[in-house]
Amino acid sequence: MRQYRMAPTEHEKVKKNIDELLAKGYIRPSSSPWAFPVLLVEKKDTDVKRMCVDYQALNKVTIKNKYPLPRIDDLFDQLQGACVFSKIDLRSGYHQLKIRPSDISKTAFTTKYGLYEYTVMSFVLTNAPAYFMQLVNSVFMDYLDKFVVVFIDDILIYSKTEAEHEEHLRLVLQRLREHKLYAKFSKCEFWINEVRLLGHVVSKGGIAVDPSKVSTVTNWKVPEIPKEVRGFLGLAGYYRRFIENFSRIVKLMTSLLEKDAKFRWTNAQQAAFDELKKRLTTAPVLTLPDQQKKFIVYCDAYRDGFGCVLMQEDALSRKSYANMALGFMMPHELCEEFERLSLDFLRHTTAATFEAEPTLEQEIREHQKNDEKLQEIRELLKLGKTPHFREDEQGTLWYKNRICVPNVDSIRKLILSEAHDTAYSIHPGSTKMYYDLKERFWWYGMKRAVAEYVAICDTCQRVKAEHQRPAGLLQPLKVPEWKWEEITIDFIVGLPRTQKGYNSIWVVVDRLTKVAHFIPVNTTYSGAKLAELYISRIVCLHGVPKRIISDRGSQFTSRFWEQLHDSLDTKLRFSTAYHSQTDGQTERTNQILEDMLRSCAIQYGTSWDKCLPYAEFSYNNSYQASLKKSSFEALYGKRCRTPLFWNQTGEKQVFGPDIIQDAEQQLRIVQENLRVAQSRQRSYADVRRRDLSFKVDDHVYLNVSPMRGIHRFNMKGKLAPRYIGPFKILEKKGEVAYRLELPPSLSGVHDVFHVSQLKKCLRVPDERAPLEGLDV
Repeated sequence: MRQYRMAPTEHEKVKKNIDELLAKGYIRPSSSPWAFPVLLVEKKDTDVKRMCVDYQALNKVTIKNKYPLPRIDDLFDQLQGACVFSKIDLRSGYHQLKIRPSDISKTAFTTKYGLYEYTVMSFVLTNAPAYFMQLVNSVFMDYLDKFVVVFIDDILIYSKTEAEHEEHLRLVLQRLREHKLYAKFSKCEFWINEVRLLGHVVSKGGIAVDPSKVSTVTNWKVPEIPKEVRGFLGLAGYYRRFIENFSRIVKLMTSLLEKDAKFRWTNAQQAAFDELKKRLTTAPVLTLPDQQKKFIVYCDAYRDGFGCVLMQEDALSRKSYANMALGFMMPHELCEEFERLSLDFLRHTTAATFEAEPTLEQEIREHQKNDEKLQEIRELLKLGKTPHFREDEQGTLWYKNRICVPNVDSIRKLILSEAHDTAYSIHPGSTKMYYDLKERFWWYGMKRAVAEYVAICDTCQRVKAEHQRPAGLLQPLKVPEWKWEEITIDFIVGLPRTQKGYNSIWVVVDRLTKVAHFIPVNTTYSGAKLAELYISRIVCLHGVPKRIISDRGSQFTSRFWEQLHDSLDTKLRFSTAYHSQTDGQTERTNQILEDMLRSCAIQYGTSWDKCLPYAEFSYNNSYQASLKKSSFEALYGKRCRTPLFWNQTGEKQVFGPDIIQDAEQQLRIVQENLRVAQSRQRSYADVRRRDLSFKVDDHVYLNVSPMRGIHRFNMKGKLAPRYIGPFKILEKKGEVAYRLELPPSLSGVHDVFHVSQLKKCLRVPDERAPLEGLDV
C-alpha cells in the first residue's frame, strides 16, 4: 500500500518515533513483500501524537483469536468488602509480547525513511488484546477471584486489610519479576482507598461513575446527524446501570436511528438529551453485592416498557437499574401480564447486582411516628386544620413539598453534615445552606439550627475570611512630655547594595517633634555596631531617650541590645506580633522616605545613600499636618533657613526667663496639636472598626495570613488556611492585645497578639487540626 501524505512536521514526528522504536529493538529494517502505511494519532487525554500503522487490510485476513475479555460487571462483583487497592499499569503492554519469527514480515510498514517491521506485538493488530489478555491471565491465574483483577494491561490488587494488602502486593510484584513483565511507574498507584478502573471509581463505599469520563458525555454537543446520536448513546449507555428508566429516556433518540427514519431533532429529543446528562451527573454510588445475604427482586411494567432491580436483603432503596423500552404503547389491561414477562427479562440482565442501602426518607418516616409535635400535626391534618401539610400513600408527612424531619439528633445531624461537610457541598455559608435544604426538608427552628451548625464548624472558622469591620478600636499612644524622650525605630531593608556596602536604612523618629534620622547600615551589622551608631548619631545629639518603640526584629530583641538599654535606663516597648500598626509613625515615615529615594533615582540617577542626607533634610523641614509646622521648627522653636527661604528667618529678641517660657509655650502648642490630631484620627479610624474583647480562658483562632515567612501545612498562598488553633487566652495585655497559650511548635512566634488577628472560637473541637505542618 502507498504511503499517506504528511506535513513536514509530521514526518519529523514519524522519524522520532522510528528512532525510538529502533533503539528499543521493537522494530528493524525490512525487505518484506508486505507494506502498510503509517499515520499519526493523538494519545488519549493529551495533545501528543504517536505513530500508528494502518493494519486494516491485514486485520481483515487475520484468523481471529477468540480468547474472551472479562465482563466489566463481573470484575466489579469480586471487589465486595475490599478497602485497600493498588493498580499496576504494564509499560507498553503489547510490546512485551514477541511475534513469531515467521510472521514478523507481515507487520512491515512503509515510511519516507524506508521499510520497517515489528519484532514485538503492535497495539493496532487485531489479535493484540486477546493474546495479551491470555498472557496476563496465565501469569496470575491462581490469584484471580482472590485478590487480583486483570483487564488487558491493567492489574488491580484489592484487599480487605492493610496487612493482607502488603502480602498480596508482594506476591503480585514477585510474579511480574519472574515473568519479566514491566510496569510504568508513573501510571501505577499503591495503597489507595479509592481507585479509577475502566471508567468507574471504586472504593469501600461502592462503585460510582468516573467524573472525568462522564464529562465527555455532559459536554457532548447537540447531535445534528444520526451518527452523532449513535455515538452519544453508545457512550452514555456504558453507564446505564446507574440510570433509572434509561431505556425510556433514550427512546425518542433511538427512534431517530431506525431505518428510513427522517432525522428531526425536536424539543422532546432535546429534553431527553438534557435529562440523560442530568442523570449522569447525579448518578448514585452503587454498593457491591454481598453473596452471604439474600437478594430481593423488584420488577415493574409500564405501558412503554418494563424493568427490574436486584437488591440485597433489608435494603430499602434502589441503587441500580435494568430496563427495556417497547416499540409500542401497551394497553393498561396487559400491564399485569407484562409484569410477569419482566421476570423473564430479568434472567438476561446484569445490571441488578448491587446492594442498596436504606434511604434517609425511610428512616425519617419511621421516626416520624415517635415525634410528638408531628403526631399533633397528623391529628390536625385529619380535622382539615393544617392545609399546608399532607401525608403521602406511604405514610410520610410533608410540609408542602418538604419532608418533615422528626426531632432526632442523628437524623438532623446527618442532614446538616451532608449539606455542609461533604465533597458535594464543601462548607457553604449558612444562608446558602439553608435555602438549599429548604427545598427538601422542614422542621421547627431549621434556620437557627443551620446557622449554629455553620458557626461552630471548625473548618469554616479556620479557612473563611471575616466579612466585617476589623476588630479593635484605635488606641493612640500617650503624647510624650519632652522632645526625644520617646522614639520609634525600624529598618528599611532590601535596598540595592551601594559602593560603601550599605543595603538598608535605620529609621529613628522622635514621637513628639517627628524629627527623623536616616542612618545607612548593612543587615549584617552586629548589635555592637548598631549600638555604636546609636550613640554617635542619636544619643550624642539628643540625649538618652526614656522609651524606645520598635517591632520584634532580631536586632531589637537581642540580649546585647536589651543589656545596653538597661544600662542607659531606657525602656524597650515592642509592637504586638505581626501588627505593624502598633508602630504606625515609623511605618508612615518609611513610606515617605522610600518615595523620596525613588524620586531621586529617577531624577538624579545617583546611589541612594548619597541622597539620604538630602532626604533627611527635606523630611525634617517639611510641614507636618499633625504639628501644624515642620519638625525642625517643633524641635528648635524657629524655622530652618534654606536656599529658598534664607531671608525669612531671623534672630528672636528674647532673653532670660522669656526664652524658657517661649520654649514651654511652643512645646504645649505641639502637644495640643498632636492630641487634636490623635483624636481626629481615632474618630476616623473607629468608624471603620468594631469593638471586640475576650476574657481570660476563652479560646480563639489566630489569623496566620499576615505572618511572613510561614509555610502552612505544605501549602502556599491562597490554599493555606487563614486561621490556626484554637488557643487559650492566658492574659489581657492593655486594651486590645492578648497573650495566648501557644504550642511548642510555635515557640518562634511571640505570644502576644492584637485583637484584630483573633477570632472567637464558639466551640472547642474534639479533634484539632495538627500544627506539625506550620513552619516558622
